[in-house]
Amino acid sequence: MNVLVIARLTLLEALRRRILWALLGLTVSVVLLSAWGFSALLGNARAHDVTELEIVVAVSQLLILVAFMFSFVLAMTAAFLGAPAIAADLESGVLQAIAARPIRRVDILLGKWLGLAAIVLGYAVVAGLLEIAAVDVVTGYLPPDPLAATLYLAGQAVVLLTIAVLLSTRLTTIAGGAISVVLFGASWISGVMASIAGFLDLDALAGTIQVARFIVPLDGLWKGAVYALEPPAFILLATSAGERAARVAQNNPFYASAPPDPAYLLYVAAWLVLMLGLAAWSFIGREI
Repeated sequence: MNVLVIARLTLLEALRRRILWALLGLTVSVVLLSAWGFSALLGNARAHDVTELEIVVAVSQLLILVAFMFSFVLAMTAAFLGAPAIAADLESGVLQAIAARPIRRVDILLGKWLGLAAIVLGYAVVAGLLEIAAVDVVTGYLPPDPLAATLYLAGQAVVLLTIAVLLSTRLTTIAGGAISVVLFGASWISGVMASIAGFLDLDALAGTIQVARFIVPLDGLWKGAVYALEPPAFILLATSAGERAARVAQNNPFYASAPPDPAYLLYVAAWLVLMLGLAAWSFIGREI
């Protein structure tokens, strides 16, 4: 029960600070701007007699690029929401007052994580579906699975939020946020390097990088978002264009021929539980 109370207070605090309203305001602005861009692109393409299939492929690829940008926004949001979760209250002395009450530290940590995860998840789903709806209205292109795409992107943000909360039990707000963002960038770079190594048949390097990608499981979730946004025709074109073309596509970070394996999703869930356990252990062992 304490966990839910703290989660609710965390949500109310975010509303009080107008964090959500600022994010939603920026999101609406970006959606309107991108809708105008898609509309201009569509009008120009049809004026030059571009085929409908080519338009669908182009729109889907641009939508994936927008999703990539959105994943960075979510990463920054998650990092800088999670980094002060414990650290800021320790620095301000708020936790000293809370710790004097009959509330377990585990409940405090889980409540804060749950409240912040709800914020990140809600924002990701609302903003993601709003962008996809705008693209659908302007261009007529609707991805195969819009909800799955937004949930995969939200999953990335929750992974990074969990890292930030773990770091907040030991580091200052600025340090925890900075490290979280760096880890996100490192995970993205490792995904690109794995693609390059796979294309060049550098099996040993590719295997090593694959292991590193599981330490911070973000790349597989990104591939899931890409798969959910791609039109089936694009996958068919990539797989039927010859062995070399299929190989190039397979090692493209903006292409996915299949959704993440259920075993991988179970691994991500287990990883989250493990990181929360480490965060709880770290917080319990820290002097307040």
